[in-house]
Amino acid sequence: MFARIRRLLSQFFSKSRTINNEPLNKVSLIVIIIIDIFILINVFTGLDDISRWHISPTEAYPCYSEWQNYQKKTTKDKDYEIVRLSLSSESNNKFSFQQNYQQAEAGHLGKVSKTCLQYADYKDKINNPEKQQIVKNIDREQAKISRFEQANDTIKSQYDSTLLEKIAGQGREQSINQVSAEKAKQALEENNRQISTLKAEISTLKNELLTKPESISFLAFLKDNNRFQEVDKGYQQASFWYPSIQLAFQSLFLLPLILIALSVHKFAQRRGYGLVSLISWHLLVIFFIPLIVKIFEFLQIGAIFKFLFDIVSAIFGGLLFLINYVYILLIPVIGFGIIQFFQKFVFNAKVQAASRVQKSRCVNCAKKIRHLDTYCPHCGYYQYIECQNCHNLTYKHLSYCNHCGTSQDSSNL
Repeated sequence: MFARIRRLLSQFFSKSRTINNEPLNKVSLIVIIIIDIFILINVFTGLDDISRWHISPTEAYPCYSEWQNYQKKTTKDKDYEIVRLSLSSESNNKFSFQQNYQQAEAGHLGKVSKTCLQYADYKDKINNPEKQQIVKNIDREQAKISRFEQANDTIKSQYDSTLLEKIAGQGREQSINQVSAEKAKQALEENNRQISTLKAEISTLKNELLTKPESISFLAFLKDNNRFQEVDKGYQQASFWYPSIQLAFQSLFLLPLILIALSVHKFAQRRGYGLVSLISWHLLVIFFIPLIVKIFEFLQIGAIFKFLFDIVSAIFGGLLFLINYVYILLIPVIGFGIIQFFQKFVFNAKVQAASRVQKSRCVNCAKKIRHLDTYCPHCGYYQYIECQNCHNLTYKHLSYCNHCGTSQDSSNL
Protein backbone atom coordinates (compact mmCIF):
# COMPACT_ATOMS: atom_id res chain seq x y z
CA MET A 1 0.00 0.00 0.00
CA PHE A 2 2.85 2.43 0.86
CA ALA A 3 4.53 1.71 -2.48
CA ARG A 4 1.28 2.55 -4.23
CA ILE A 5 1.00 5.82 -2.29
CA ARG A 6 4.59 6.76 -3.18
CA ARG A 7 3.94 5.97 -6.84
CA LEU A 8 0.73 8.00 -6.72
CA LEU A 9 2.47 11.02 -5.19
CA SER A 10 5.31 10.75 -7.71
CA GLN A 11 2.84 10.75 -10.60
CA PHE A 12 0.93 13.62 -9.01
CA PHE A 13 3.97 15.90 -8.70
CA SER A 14 5.26 14.87 -12.12
CA LYS A 15 1.96 15.85 -13.76
CA SER A 16 1.92 19.12 -11.80
CA ARG A 17 5.31 20.40 -12.97
CA THR A 18 5.89 19.00 -16.45
CA ILE A 19 4.57 19.62 -19.96
CA ASN A 20 4.79 16.50 -22.10
CA ASN A 21 7.23 15.10 -19.52
CA GLU A 22 9.49 18.14 -19.85
CA PRO A 23 10.05 20.13 -16.63
CA LEU A 24 8.65 23.63 -16.41
CA ASN A 25 11.03 26.55 -16.13
CA LYS A 26 10.94 28.45 -12.82
CA VAL A 27 9.15 31.51 -14.19
CA SER A 28 6.35 29.40 -15.70
CA LEU A 29 6.03 27.43 -12.45
CA ILE A 30 5.71 30.65 -10.41
CA VAL A 31 3.08 32.00 -12.83
CA ILE A 32 1.05 28.79 -12.54
CA ILE A 33 1.31 28.84 -8.71
CA ILE A 34 0.06 32.46 -8.63
CA ILE A 35 -2.83 31.51 -10.89
CA ASP A 36 -3.59 28.52 -8.64
CA ILE A 37 -3.68 30.71 -5.52
CA PHE A 38 -5.93 33.30 -7.19
CA ILE A 39 -8.37 30.65 -8.42
CA LEU A 40 -8.35 28.85 -5.05
CA ILE A 41 -9.24 32.09 -3.21
CA ASN A 42 -12.11 32.71 -5.64
CA VAL A 43 -13.34 29.13 -5.29
CA PHE A 44 -13.49 29.42 -1.49
CA THR A 45 -15.22 32.81 -1.83
CA GLY A 46 -17.80 31.28 -4.14
CA LEU A 47 -18.29 28.37 -1.74
CA ASP A 48 -18.85 30.78 1.14
CA ASP A 49 -21.43 32.72 -0.88
CA ILE A 50 -23.35 29.66 -2.07
CA SER A 51 -23.29 28.08 1.42
CA ARG A 52 -25.31 31.10 2.64
CA TRP A 53 -27.84 30.83 -0.19
CA HIS A 54 -30.19 28.90 2.06
CA ILE A 55 -31.14 30.79 5.23
CA SER A 56 -29.51 29.53 8.41
CA PRO A 57 -31.43 28.12 11.41
CA THR A 58 -30.87 31.43 13.24
CA GLU A 59 -32.39 33.34 10.31
CA ALA A 60 -35.26 30.89 9.90
CA TYR A 61 -36.06 31.05 13.64
CA PRO A 62 -34.85 34.52 14.70
CA CYS A 63 -37.01 34.50 17.84
CA TYR A 64 -35.60 31.22 19.17
CA SER A 65 -32.59 32.50 21.13
CA GLU A 66 -34.52 35.33 22.83
CA TRP A 67 -37.48 33.09 23.59
CA GLN A 68 -35.27 30.28 24.92
CA ASN A 69 -33.47 32.69 27.27
CA TYR A 70 -36.85 33.87 28.59
CA GLN A 71 -37.92 30.27 29.22
CA LYS A 72 -34.74 29.50 31.15
CA LYS A 73 -34.67 32.64 33.29
CA THR A 74 -35.93 32.46 36.87
CA THR A 75 -35.38 36.10 37.86
CA LYS A 76 -38.26 38.21 39.15
CA ASP A 77 -37.89 40.86 36.43
CA LYS A 78 -37.75 38.49 33.43
CA ASP A 79 -41.12 39.74 32.13
CA TYR A 80 -39.94 43.34 32.23
CA GLU A 81 -36.61 42.45 30.60
CA ILE A 82 -38.26 40.66 27.64
CA VAL A 83 -40.74 43.52 27.13
CA ARG A 84 -37.92 46.05 27.33
CA LEU A 85 -36.11 44.23 24.48
CA SER A 86 -39.12 45.01 22.30
CA LEU A 87 -38.75 48.76 22.82
CA SER A 88 -36.40 50.42 20.36
CA SER A 89 -35.78 54.11 21.02
CA GLU A 90 -33.68 54.56 17.86
CA SER A 91 -35.30 57.15 15.62
CA ASN A 92 -33.36 55.95 12.57
CA ASN A 93 -34.76 52.41 12.76
CA LYS A 94 -36.71 52.29 9.49
CA PHE A 95 -37.92 48.70 9.78
CA SER A 96 -40.19 46.95 12.20
CA PHE A 97 -39.16 43.72 13.94
CA GLN A 98 -41.26 41.74 11.48
CA GLN A 99 -39.65 43.44 8.49
CA ASN A 100 -36.19 42.82 9.94
CA TYR A 101 -37.01 39.12 10.32
CA GLN A 102 -38.34 38.90 6.75
CA GLN A 103 -35.25 40.55 5.27
CA ALA A 104 -33.44 37.20 5.67
CA GLU A 105 -35.67 35.77 2.90
CA ALA A 106 -34.57 38.38 0.34
CA GLY A 107 -32.32 36.69 -2.23
CA HIS A 108 -32.17 33.45 -0.25
CA LEU A 109 -33.89 30.09 -0.20
CA GLY A 110 -36.05 29.14 2.76
CA LYS A 111 -38.75 30.83 4.82
CA VAL A 112 -38.84 32.49 8.23
CA SER A 113 -40.96 30.65 10.81
CA LYS A 114 -44.55 31.90 10.93
CA THR A 115 -44.52 31.63 14.72
CA CYS A 116 -41.47 33.92 14.85
CA LEU A 117 -43.25 36.38 12.57
CA GLN A 118 -46.15 36.37 15.07
CA TYR A 119 -43.59 36.93 17.82
CA ALA A 120 -42.22 39.93 15.90
CA ASP A 121 -45.76 41.27 15.37
CA TYR A 122 -46.36 41.30 19.15
CA LYS A 123 -43.08 43.14 19.64
CA ASP A 124 -44.04 45.72 17.03
CA LYS A 125 -47.34 46.38 18.84
CA ILE A 126 -45.49 47.01 22.10
CA ASN A 127 -42.92 49.30 20.48
CA ASN A 128 -44.57 52.72 20.58
CA PRO A 129 -43.59 56.19 21.98
CA GLU A 130 -45.73 55.84 25.12
CA LYS A 131 -43.96 52.69 26.30
CA GLN A 132 -40.58 54.01 25.19
CA GLN A 133 -41.15 57.00 27.47
CA ILE A 134 -41.92 54.70 30.41
CA VAL A 135 -38.60 52.91 29.88
CA LYS A 136 -36.78 56.25 29.68
CA ASN A 137 -38.35 57.27 33.00
CA ILE A 138 -37.23 53.97 34.56
CA ASP A 139 -33.69 54.51 33.28
CA ARG A 140 -33.70 58.06 34.65
CA GLU A 141 -34.80 56.87 38.09
CA GLN A 142 -32.23 54.08 38.01
CA ALA A 143 -29.50 56.62 37.23
CA LYS A 144 -30.56 58.63 40.31
CA ILE A 145 -30.34 55.49 42.46
CA SER A 146 -26.81 54.86 41.14
CA ARG A 147 -25.77 58.41 42.09
CA PHE A 148 -27.21 58.04 45.60
CA GLU A 149 -25.47 54.68 46.07
CA GLN A 150 -22.18 56.17 44.90
CA ALA A 151 -22.63 59.05 47.40
CA ASN A 152 -23.34 56.50 50.13
CA ASP A 153 -20.10 54.66 49.37
CA THR A 154 -18.17 57.94 49.71
CA ILE A 155 -19.90 58.85 52.97
CA LYS A 156 -19.30 55.36 54.41
CA SER A 157 -15.60 55.57 53.70
CA GLN A 158 -15.43 58.99 55.41
CA TYR A 159 -17.56 57.74 58.31
CA ASP A 160 -15.24 54.79 58.85
CA SER A 161 -12.14 56.98 58.90
CA THR A 162 -13.84 59.41 61.35
CA LEU A 163 -14.54 56.57 63.75
CA LEU A 164 -10.91 55.50 63.54
CA GLU A 165 -9.83 59.06 64.31
CA LYS A 166 -12.06 59.10 67.42
CA ILE A 167 -10.65 55.78 68.59
CA ALA A 168 -7.13 57.13 68.10
CA GLY A 169 -8.02 60.23 70.18
CA GLN A 170 -7.40 62.62 67.29
CA GLY A 171 -9.03 66.05 67.67
CA ARG A 172 -11.67 67.41 65.31
CA GLU A 173 -9.37 70.17 64.10
CA GLN A 174 -6.85 67.54 62.93
CA SER A 175 -9.42 65.43 61.01
CA ILE A 176 -9.00 65.03 57.26
CA ASN A 177 -12.78 64.58 56.84
CA GLN A 178 -15.15 67.52 56.53
CA VAL A 179 -18.18 65.51 57.61
CA SER A 180 -18.72 64.46 61.20
CA ALA A 181 -19.94 61.00 62.11
CA GLU A 182 -23.39 62.33 63.06
CA LYS A 183 -23.81 64.21 59.80
CA ALA A 184 -22.60 61.23 57.82
CA LYS A 185 -25.18 59.04 59.51
CA GLN A 186 -27.96 61.54 58.73
CA ALA A 187 -26.87 61.79 55.08
CA LEU A 188 -26.85 58.00 54.73
CA GLU A 189 -30.36 57.73 56.15
CA GLU A 190 -31.63 60.46 53.83
CA ASN A 191 -30.06 58.87 50.79
CA ASN A 192 -31.49 55.46 51.70
CA ARG A 193 -34.94 56.99 51.98
CA GLN A 194 -34.53 58.54 48.55
CA ILE A 195 -33.35 55.20 47.13
CA SER A 196 -36.38 53.40 48.60
CA THR A 197 -38.72 56.03 47.12
CA LEU A 198 -37.09 55.75 43.70
CA LYS A 199 -37.27 51.93 43.77
CA ALA A 200 -40.97 52.15 44.57
CA GLU A 201 -41.46 54.52 41.63
CA ILE A 202 -39.54 52.15 39.34
CA SER A 203 -41.68 49.24 40.51
CA THR A 204 -44.82 51.27 39.73
CA LEU A 205 -43.52 52.16 36.26
CA LYS A 206 -42.64 48.53 35.54
CA ASN A 207 -46.11 47.40 36.60
CA GLU A 208 -47.61 50.11 34.41
CA LEU A 209 -45.61 48.84 31.43
CA LEU A 210 -46.45 45.17 32.05
CA THR A 211 -50.17 45.80 32.51
CA LYS A 212 -50.58 47.42 29.10
CA PRO A 213 -52.84 45.26 26.85
CA GLU A 214 -50.05 44.77 24.30
CA SER A 215 -47.62 43.60 26.99
CA ILE A 216 -50.17 41.20 28.47
CA SER A 217 -50.82 39.67 25.03
CA PHE A 218 -47.09 39.32 24.31
CA LEU A 219 -46.36 37.67 27.67
CA ALA A 220 -49.28 35.27 27.21
CA PHE A 221 -47.85 34.33 23.82
CA LEU A 222 -44.40 33.77 25.36
CA LYS A 223 -45.83 31.53 28.08
CA ASP A 224 -47.55 29.27 25.54
CA ASN A 225 -45.30 26.20 25.80
CA ASN A 226 -46.87 24.53 22.76
CA ARG A 227 -45.75 27.38 20.53
CA PHE A 228 -42.27 27.40 22.03
CA GLN A 229 -41.95 23.64 21.58
CA GLU A 230 -42.95 24.06 17.94
CA VAL A 231 -40.21 26.66 17.43
CA ASP A 232 -37.68 24.60 19.39
CA LYS A 233 -38.39 21.48 17.33
CA GLY A 234 -38.16 23.40 14.06
CA TYR A 235 -34.89 25.04 15.09
CA GLN A 236 -33.33 21.71 16.11
CA GLN A 237 -34.36 20.09 12.81
CA ALA A 238 -33.02 23.05 10.82
CA SER A 239 -29.72 22.89 12.75
CA PHE A 240 -29.49 19.15 12.04
CA TRP A 241 -29.97 19.47 8.27
CA TYR A 242 -28.26 22.82 7.64
CA PRO A 243 -24.68 21.40 7.28
CA SER A 244 -26.03 18.82 4.79
CA ILE A 245 -27.80 21.56 2.81
CA GLN A 246 -24.60 23.62 2.78
CA LEU A 247 -22.57 20.64 1.51
CA ALA A 248 -25.16 19.97 -1.19
CA PHE A 249 -24.95 23.56 -2.48
CA GLN A 250 -21.15 23.57 -2.24
CA SER A 251 -21.03 20.31 -4.22
CA LEU A 252 -23.41 21.84 -6.76
CA PHE A 253 -20.91 24.68 -7.14
CA LEU A 254 -17.81 22.45 -7.40
CA LEU A 255 -18.92 19.39 -9.38
CA PRO A 256 -19.51 21.21 -12.71
CA LEU A 257 -16.06 22.81 -12.39
CA ILE A 258 -14.48 19.41 -11.65
CA LEU A 259 -16.25 17.76 -14.60
CA ILE A 260 -15.24 20.55 -16.98
CA ALA A 261 -11.60 20.47 -15.81
CA LEU A 262 -11.50 16.66 -16.08
CA SER A 263 -13.01 16.71 -19.59
CA VAL A 264 -10.57 19.37 -20.81
CA HIS A 265 -7.66 17.47 -19.24
CA LYS A 266 -8.57 14.21 -20.98
CA PHE A 267 -9.17 16.00 -24.29
CA ALA A 268 -5.79 17.79 -24.03
CA GLN A 269 -4.04 14.52 -23.25
CA ARG A 270 -5.60 12.82 -26.27
CA ARG A 271 -4.64 15.67 -28.59
CA GLY A 272 -1.19 16.18 -27.06
CA TYR A 273 -1.86 19.78 -25.92
CA GLY A 274 0.75 19.82 -23.13
CA LEU A 275 0.13 23.30 -21.69
CA VAL A 276 -3.66 22.92 -21.73
CA SER A 277 -3.28 19.51 -20.10
CA LEU A 278 -1.07 20.99 -17.35
CA ILE A 279 -3.39 23.92 -16.61
CA SER A 280 -6.51 21.76 -16.61
CA TRP A 281 -4.74 19.31 -14.26
CA HIS A 282 -3.96 22.16 -11.84
CA LEU A 283 -7.57 23.33 -12.03
CA LEU A 284 -8.76 19.79 -11.31
CA VAL A 285 -6.58 19.63 -8.19
CA ILE A 286 -7.68 23.11 -7.07
CA PHE A 287 -11.36 22.19 -7.40
CA PHE A 288 -10.85 18.94 -5.50
CA ILE A 289 -9.09 20.59 -2.53
CA PRO A 290 -12.14 22.62 -1.34
CA LEU A 291 -14.45 19.64 -1.93
CA ILE A 292 -12.32 17.42 0.30
CA VAL A 293 -12.08 20.19 2.93
CA LYS A 294 -15.86 20.69 2.95
CA ILE A 295 -16.49 16.96 3.20
CA PHE A 296 -14.26 16.75 6.28
CA GLU A 297 -16.02 19.78 7.77
CA PHE A 298 -19.33 18.06 7.15
CA LEU A 299 -18.10 14.90 8.89
CA GLN A 300 -17.26 17.02 11.94
CA ILE A 301 -20.47 19.06 12.23
CA GLY A 302 -22.94 17.55 9.79
CA ALA A 303 -25.74 15.03 9.99
CA ILE A 304 -23.33 12.06 10.01
CA PHE A 305 -21.48 13.43 13.05
CA LYS A 306 -24.76 14.07 14.90
CA PHE A 307 -25.95 10.58 14.00
CA LEU A 308 -22.75 8.97 15.33
CA PHE A 309 -22.82 11.25 18.37
CA ASP A 310 -26.39 10.19 19.22
CA ILE A 311 -25.50 6.49 18.84
CA VAL A 312 -22.43 6.77 21.07
CA SER A 313 -24.40 8.81 23.62
CA ALA A 314 -27.19 6.23 23.71
CA ILE A 315 -24.88 3.22 24.03
CA PHE A 316 -22.00 4.51 26.16
CA GLY A 317 -23.54 7.44 28.00
CA GLY A 318 -20.80 9.84 29.08
CA LEU A 319 -18.01 8.08 27.17
CA LEU A 320 -18.27 10.55 24.28
CA PHE A 321 -14.51 10.42 23.65
CA LEU A 322 -15.26 7.14 21.82
CA ILE A 323 -16.47 9.24 18.88
CA ASN A 324 -12.77 10.00 18.27
CA TYR A 325 -12.09 6.29 17.81
CA VAL A 326 -14.81 6.21 15.16
CA TYR A 327 -13.10 9.05 13.28
CA ILE A 328 -9.67 7.46 13.67
CA LEU A 329 -11.03 4.38 11.89
CA LEU A 330 -13.25 6.27 9.44
CA ILE A 331 -10.76 8.84 8.08
CA PRO A 332 -8.17 6.26 6.84
CA VAL A 333 -10.97 4.33 5.11
CA ILE A 334 -12.06 7.51 3.33
CA GLY A 335 -8.45 8.31 2.43
CA PHE A 336 -7.95 4.81 1.04
CA GLY A 337 -11.11 5.25 -1.05
CA ILE A 338 -9.79 8.53 -2.49
CA ILE A 339 -6.46 6.89 -3.35
CA GLN A 340 -8.26 4.02 -5.04
CA PHE A 341 -10.37 6.48 -7.04
CA PHE A 342 -7.32 8.34 -8.36
CA GLN A 343 -5.46 5.10 -9.00
CA LYS A 344 -8.32 3.63 -10.99
CA PHE A 345 -9.66 6.62 -12.91
CA VAL A 346 -7.07 9.40 -12.97
CA PHE A 347 -3.67 7.65 -12.96
CA ASN A 348 -4.76 4.40 -14.59
CA ALA A 349 -1.70 3.20 -16.51
CA LYS A 350 -3.73 0.83 -18.72
CA VAL A 351 -6.07 3.60 -19.91
CA GLN A 352 -3.13 5.89 -20.65
CA ALA A 353 -1.15 3.14 -22.40
CA ALA A 354 -4.07 2.14 -24.65
CA SER A 355 -4.49 5.72 -25.84
CA ARG A 356 -0.75 6.20 -26.40
CA VAL A 357 -0.26 2.94 -28.34
CA GLN A 358 -3.08 3.91 -30.73
CA LYS A 359 -1.29 7.21 -31.45
CA SER A 360 2.22 5.67 -31.75
CA ARG A 361 3.43 7.33 -28.59
CA CYS A 362 5.67 6.10 -25.77
CA VAL A 363 3.60 4.31 -23.12
CA ASN A 364 5.66 6.10 -20.44
CA CYS A 365 6.31 9.70 -21.57
CA ALA A 366 3.62 9.98 -24.31
CA LYS A 367 6.07 11.42 -26.88
CA LYS A 368 5.91 10.41 -30.55
CA ILE A 369 7.93 7.28 -31.49
CA ARG A 370 8.17 5.07 -34.58
CA HIS A 371 6.06 1.94 -34.75
CA LEU A 372 9.03 -0.46 -34.49
CA ASP A 373 10.93 1.38 -31.75
CA THR A 374 11.62 -1.01 -28.86
CA TYR A 375 12.96 1.71 -26.59
CA CYS A 376 11.71 5.29 -26.42
CA PRO A 377 14.40 7.63 -27.80
CA HIS A 378 13.15 10.38 -25.46
CA CYS A 379 13.01 8.62 -22.08
CA GLY A 380 14.61 5.22 -22.79
CA TYR A 381 11.57 3.27 -21.60
CA TYR A 382 11.22 -0.35 -22.86
CA GLN A 383 7.85 -0.59 -24.61
CA TYR A 384 7.19 -4.33 -24.60
CA ILE A 385 6.79 -7.34 -22.33
CA GLU A 386 6.89 -11.05 -23.10
CA CYS A 387 3.50 -12.78 -23.26
CA GLN A 388 3.32 -15.65 -20.75
CA ASN A 389 1.31 -17.73 -23.19
CA CYS A 390 2.82 -17.32 -26.69
CA HIS A 391 6.13 -15.69 -25.58
CA ASN A 392 5.87 -13.01 -28.24
CA LEU A 393 6.47 -9.38 -27.36
CA THR A 394 3.33 -7.38 -26.60
CA TYR A 395 2.81 -3.84 -25.32
CA LYS A 396 3.29 -3.13 -21.64
CA HIS A 397 0.26 -2.15 -19.54
CA LEU A 398 -2.29 -3.41 -22.09
CA SER A 399 -4.74 -6.01 -20.83
CA TYR A 400 -4.32 -8.58 -23.63
CA CYS A 401 -1.55 -9.92 -25.89
CA ASN A 402 -1.76 -8.51 -29.43
CA HIS A 403 -0.70 -11.91 -30.82
CA CYS A 404 -2.73 -14.56 -28.96
CA GLY A 405 -5.21 -12.47 -26.95
CA THR A 406 -4.23 -13.92 -23.55
CA SER A 407 -4.83 -11.73 -20.48
CA GLN A 408 -1.65 -9.97 -19.39
CA ASP A 409 -2.88 -8.67 -16.01
CA SER A 410 -0.55 -10.90 -13.96
CA SER A 411 2.52 -9.97 -16.06
CA ASN A 412 1.97 -6.22 -16.01
CA LEU A 413 2.47 -5.80 -12.27
